[in-house]
Amino acid sequence: MDFSKEYFACLALKHTAYLGPLVWKQLFEQYPSAYDAVQDASKWRSLGIESRWIKSISAQCKNEVWRKKAETEFKAAREAGMDVVTWFDPRFPQGLKHLPDPPAMLYFSGDITLLKNPGVAVVGARECTALGLEAAGRISTQLSTIGITVVSGLALGIDRQAHLGGLRGIGSSIAVLGCGLDIDYPYDNFDVRKQLMTRGLVVTEYGPGVKPRPSNFPVRNRLISGLSLGVLVAEAAHNSGSLITARLAGEQGRDVFALPGPLGQPTFTGCHRLIKQGASLVESASDIVEILRYDFARELVELPDPVSVEPGDVIDESESRVKGSTKRKRSVTKRAERQAPHRKRSTVVEREALILNDDERAIMTALNSSDKMHIDNLGRELGWTSAKVSKVMLMLEMRGAVKQLPGMWYLAKED
Repeated sequence: MDFSKEYFACLALKHTAYLGPLVWKQLFEQYPSAYDAVQDASKWRSLGIESRWIKSISAQCKNEVWRKKAETEFKAAREAGMDVVTWFDPRFPQGLKHLPDPPAMLYFSGDITLLKNPGVAVVGARECTALGLEAAGRISTQLSTIGITVVSGLALGIDRQAHLGGLRGIGSSIAVLGCGLDIDYPYDNFDVRKQLMTRGLVVTEYGPGVKPRPSNFPVRNRLISGLSLGVLVAEAAHNSGSLITARLAGEQGRDVFALPGPLGQPTFTGCHRLIKQGASLVESASDIVEILRYDFARELVELPDPVSVEPGDVIDESESRVKGSTKRKRSVTKRAERQAPHRKRSTVVEREALILNDDERAIMTALNSSDKMHIDNLGRELGWTSAKVSKVMLMLEMRGAVKQLPGMWYLAKED
């Protein structure tokens, strides 16, 4: 499929009145491309789209009412040199496809491969305390150091610290904008944005020239949570926009985390309310990794939950694969708990219980040949990219097979 045709078809859908994300998703589930969907517009009635809209949509398609706006956006994006990833592109994030109201495409600048990396959103208040800033930066750095991508909204305050922390590690960071990619907003974060465009990723569903209107940000927040396995609210008042992201995360089946703050501090009242409502209280990245370790494992490799694997166990691969659902079922874990309810979950597993794939065996062989190895040396020895090394190491670390030392050194854990 010619990229220009596919991109322009997405623009046609975007600029047709009475069409929106709900209908786009219906169409994309029925057709092999956006172009095929647009070409077949006369037959949409049979797809179950509400009949009251069909007449108006058909008339617009026939008269090409959408064309002027679509052509304007197409030319503006091309003149600005913007990169675009559309729904049917293999690089389009699967997490967003599971949303009830997904975007048809994303404009981006930076490393698009980060969309495939397991991510955690770190969000919070613009007006925040030194405690919130320190915690957001520290936790984001810890997450990124072990290969987890930090997702946030490029706002001042907590978001800024989250991005800076993410950029310190191999997991890097993704910023989701509430405006066009060509709009420098907020201007005071231009230094962070410049780093993200070279060492991280900046994405938006808004076309060139779209200003940062207040109504854009709640819409933007669904993408922040959609790109993440969990959302940490590092500091938020009772009416903070970050609570919208937390609510959307809960609706999407993501885990919600909150950082506790001093009693009586207004900018932490939202966090305390989230904790009362069931959000996990966290103080460091290890708290997040412990809760999400099974989700990270399913994102990285199609292996069963290591806690459920005992010597001699038969692996049911149908339960170990990533589900096409935002609910992220923990069937393997639950099975293990039923079989051994007396056993507490542990981050360390017996060496003989590990079932390793070829990549994991390669790393374990390299680590067993020396006392410890730096992650860069591992990559050079194996001929792998840093991204591949970090993903495999993250899986092994969560399974208790390796230990990370300060300075990105690793060693194999003893039995």
